[in-house]
Amino acid sequence: MSDRKKHANLFLRKDIKTDIFKKTGLEKSLTAFSLITMGVGAIVGAGIFITPGIIAAKYTGPGAFLAFILAAVVCSLAALCYSEFSSTIPLAGSAYTYIYAVFGEFIAWILGWALVSEYLFSVSAVAASWSSYFQNILAGFHLYLPEALRAAYGTAGMPHAFFDLPAFVIIMIISFLLIGGVRESARINAIMVILKIVVIILFIIVGVFYVRPENYNPFLPFGMKGVVSGAAVAFYAYIGFDAVSTAAEEVKNPQRNVPIGIIGSLLLATALYIALSVVLVGIVKYTHLNVADPVAYALHFIHQDWVSGIVSLGAVIGMTTVLIVFLYGGTRLVFAISRDGLMPKLFSQLNPKTHVPVTNTWLFGILGSVFACIIPIDKITELVNIGTLFAFAMVSIGIVFLRRNPEFSQLDSAFRVPFYPVLPIISFILCVILMLELKAFTWIAFFIWLIIGLIFYFSYGYRHSVVRKRHQEQD
Repeated sequence: MSDRKKHANLFLRKDIKTDIFKKTGLEKSLTAFSLITMGVGAIVGAGIFITPGIIAAKYTGPGAFLAFILAAVVCSLAALCYSEFSSTIPLAGSAYTYIYAVFGEFIAWILGWALVSEYLFSVSAVAASWSSYFQNILAGFHLYLPEALRAAYGTAGMPHAFFDLPAFVIIMIISFLLIGGVRESARINAIMVILKIVVIILFIIVGVFYVRPENYNPFLPFGMKGVVSGAAVAFYAYIGFDAVSTAAEEVKNPQRNVPIGIIGSLLLATALYIALSVVLVGIVKYTHLNVADPVAYALHFIHQDWVSGIVSLGAVIGMTTVLIVFLYGGTRLVFAISRDGLMPKLFSQLNPKTHVPVTNTWLFGILGSVFACIIPIDKITELVNIGTLFAFAMVSIGIVFLRRNPEFSQLDSAFRVPFYPVLPIISFILCVILMLELKAFTWIAFFIWLIIGLIFYFSYGYRHSVVRKRHQEQD
């Protein structure tokens, strides 16, 4: 084989028409409502109880809701692109599968590997936050864990911490829950999402009676530049909708329901973020909101401590739903990569009774819990943002190539991005701009992660690729 042909083989594209029409073993049990609750569960996590106060205090002032609107607009452009892909290619794997079909194997592997880091480190970071909130609730009952088991080694303010036991336990519990089957997991997730929304609405209803109009003045003390900077922070609150598209193979009527799930969850989550932000800055002067738990702080400020306890419980419930969705999304991504031969086949083997990739789920859960238990949270989160933005950028520009390829014109597509090709190109540019705003350390960590991925690909994935073997058989 010539070097030129070998190079071309790196970009072999996946024939997704075969996969769409064959039985994959995953059970189709999810509805549009399941997907909306899944998306809201991922988007409206701990962030809604934290980021509105930080954004108001440091970036926007009382106009914090404008940052969430701007972030939602940017994110919605990527969501529209995801929706067209998911309705055209209703397969597990999300952006990885879409890019495999459009740009070929090598680019798909790089993107898939980046997304593995997004899901893995998201699970770890959220579990560490869950542990902190859970221990705050225990402290309310005067119950305390030994300091060695409260947090990871090196966590600020805890010199004797060694291992985060609650983070380990919650990930193991959710892994066990997911192994029971996706239908059961979706039901529990839906119940917890509804409880979380009730808690947020409770804060809004109670808080609106304590809003003081003078707290909205000055409205934008940092100007529009502060709104843009705040939107960059707020953007990451919305990334959870990506997990909705990983469920495509387990959805009834995916061409219709997946776009509804993606766009519906984004709209509902945006409305909740805006409403909470407006009430929060109306209760407390924005200069006082740069605290770890601004919602609870505001409730203490107006002497509504009973609601504060409920909100703390809501934050724990909120983070539990985030863990369910991200752990689920990560396992389905690994399932798709393994099915293509780029990871060991063991990770795509399904339990014949529950139709769940059991080994994959346990491994993903154990790795996530290990990272959460031994690495401080500020280090874990470094890789999450850049992997997500990279995926959004590739999916956005991928729509242009999807439309230009005559192979995909034969597939049914229930949703198409409006104002093509302007919106996909704008989405791509905005994602790249936000990537360039990230710290140098984040880029260095990202490249180290990619190098590890490339070593794995050329030592295993390249030689075991199902697509490559099919291509060689045809030759």
